[in-house]
Amino acid sequence: MKRDMKAAATDFSGVGYEEAMRRARELIPFFRSHAEECEKARRLTAPVMEALNRSGLIRYLQPKAWGGMELPFLAYYDMPEMLSRGDISVGWTVHNLASHHRTVGWYERKAQEEVWGPSPDVCVASGIAFQQGRGVPVEGGVMLAGEWNFSSGTDHSDWNLLACVLREGGEPVDYLFCLVPLADYEVVDDWHVLGMRGTSSKTVRCKDVFVPAYRTISMAVGKPGHRWPGLKYNSNPHIRIPISALGGHGIGGCLVGNARAALEIAIELVKSRTTSYQGARMRDFQTVQLRIGAAGAKIDAAGLLLRNDVLEAMGIYEAGGTLDVETRLRYKRNAALAAKLTVEAVDSLHEMAGANGIYDHYALQRVFRDQRAAAGHFSFSVDAQLPPWGLVALGGEFKSPTL
Repeated sequence: MKRDMKAAATDFSGVGYEEAMRRARELIPFFRSHAEECEKARRLTAPVMEALNRSGLIRYLQPKAWGGMELPFLAYYDMPEMLSRGDISVGWTVHNLASHHRTVGWYERKAQEEVWGPSPDVCVASGIAFQQGRGVPVEGGVMLAGEWNFSSGTDHSDWNLLACVLREGGEPVDYLFCLVPLADYEVVDDWHVLGMRGTSSKTVRCKDVFVPAYRTISMAVGKPGHRWPGLKYNSNPHIRIPISALGGHGIGGCLVGNARAALEIAIELVKSRTTSYQGARMRDFQTVQLRIGAAGAKIDAAGLLLRNDVLEAMGIYEAGGTLDVETRLRYKRNAALAAKLTVEAVDSLHEMAGANGIYDHYALQRVFRDQRAAAGHFSFSVDAQLPPWGLVALGGEFKSPTL
């Protein structure tokens, strides 16, 4: 077992949104104090994982039937945003592992029992780039092979959610998420990166692994009549909200939370600093005031953009509706733009640090590196995410089997 703490599972089904957010808020100073250790370890340290398991925060999206909090979908954004104010590696890892608890809820009961039966505390990492996996249908399931990078939280997981294109005769016939146990895949220790070092987002690979049909689900959500088998066990409308449209909003919350930490650090530094060569108080420079003001506005705007999309989607699904293509693309557009705003804010704050900003001991330096590293995620590529909405808005047609 790779999890950091093996203990009797706790039932968190009675923990509501307000209490969960309180627990996250109170842990911010603790996570901030351990951020450097997590970065050096290239994973979340044992004390951090113990705090997360004790508070139940990794299980904030897990179905109540398995002792999870099953918080309202609003927490999909709010929780990682709050945790990332302490350390974005914590927010990113927790959100990834928690969102996979939600995904396991889409599978057949047999798969859920296999994953959570031994312990509902078990963690599930992922490699969700379909093109990195190759699936071939065989009797009773799928033969899976591939190599998936950026599998966040691998050092804390006993399972992995691996995506593949299922092909017959060389032609794609489906797009699958396959639940694969640790014994069936290899973890490649290649996580030596600029930032986000504490997320242990290593590469995983496997070759010719049999995955039984009950441990696969179709992610071709664009097909008429598509429905995940696990929904027959869970009537909560929030579980139907697709990650294909809003997957960037949870990790986007991490960028907002990290940017809020950068702003807080920058404000404290400016209050106490004088310039090295002139001895002038930094806070008296109007250009410094402008940077602080602009950064704060951009961070707030990014947060409002992401949170509003999540609230809107919640309302649509609570009313029994679904998201059309234009709305899904609009959400993806918004996530990319929000990330861009946070990067602009953090870049400006770090630039204001001048030569001091290059030191490892300088508080803003790691936050700056983490922001840049996190923003490299495909969900935040303005080149990839903005044009599709523009195409549809201009009367064109956008087709994707997994949107």
